[in-house]
Amino acid sequence: MTADPSGRHDLHCHLDGSVRPATIAELAREQGIELDRPVADLVTAPPDCGSLTRYLTYIDLPLRVLQTPGALRRAARELVEDWSADGVVHGEARFAPQLHGQYGMTPDEAVSAVAAGLAEGRAATGVRTALLLCCLRHQTPEESLAVAETAVRHRDVVSGLDLAGDERLYPGAPHRPAFELAHRAGLPCTVHAGEAAGAASVWEAIEVLGARRIGHGVRCVEDDALLERLRRDRITLEMCPISNAQTGAVAGLAAHPADRLLAAGLAVTIGTDARTTSATSLEREFAALRRMAGWTAEQERLVQEHAAAGAFGPATT
Repeated sequence: MTADPSGRHDLHCHLDGSVRPATIAELAREQGIELDRPVADLVTAPPDCGSLTRYLTYIDLPLRVLQTPGALRRAARELVEDWSADGVVHGEARFAPQLHGQYGMTPDEAVSAVAAGLAEGRAATGVRTALLLCCLRHQTPEESLAVAETAVRHRDVVSGLDLAGDERLYPGAPHRPAFELAHRAGLPCTVHAGEAAGAASVWEAIEVLGARRIGHGVRCVEDDALLERLRRDRITLEMCPISNAQTGAVAGLAAHPADRLLAAGLAVTIGTDARTTSATSLEREFAALRRMAGWTAEQERLVQEHAAAGAFGPATT
């Protein structure tokens, strides 16, 4: 799909990492969850988080309160409202429906709730949205296949399949059956790779899982042959500079490779990853690139063209 390149696109955004802190606090009160610290301390990772494993702990509380259809619907609607305030014209929300069954909600019910919230946000703001479902590296191939089956059942509202998690600890190849199912159904795929692990994880995402987009991919710079493959096949890189610096995927914002990869002709895009966990927005991401790498309006325009060309959705208008 080719979307309008004239506005901002957020292709890499996790719903559970983007719930407003005030909403988390309210949902926690409603659900009788007692908090021992201010919500911001529990859901926003420090700049020097240092690892993906630690970064992910800041999503524990949002996941805990997103266990009802109403909570998921609200979070999705508010995310679209926040995108609108950030100048986003096309936003893609991703989440793992299998993580929301603590009180008996099924994956189908979770998908329907998020899709309804996105639709409400679209109607109120005009922002185009898409929904991606996440398989998780630490789960079994059977669990991932079930996620892919859910995605296919909801093909009218689901625009893509993802594989998330720590690629340093868990390979992607065991999840191949889920991605083969998605390919047969015409569902495009993205894979988190080249973040916690090196270039080999990106090769695996492309050659084993058939990824059309790579989540993060900062370590692709370690392999010239991989860079040529990414450039040749126009595989989109979903880069999230602030998150990448927090998790230690790069030494710091000044060391982020987005600038040189963009200059080298790769399809670089900029996303937020987790707006609350990283206390970020697309404006903050671009402000960091302007400050650290001297980005101008021309680089931002080019990134939006890449994002428009690499967009997966919406599944429905």
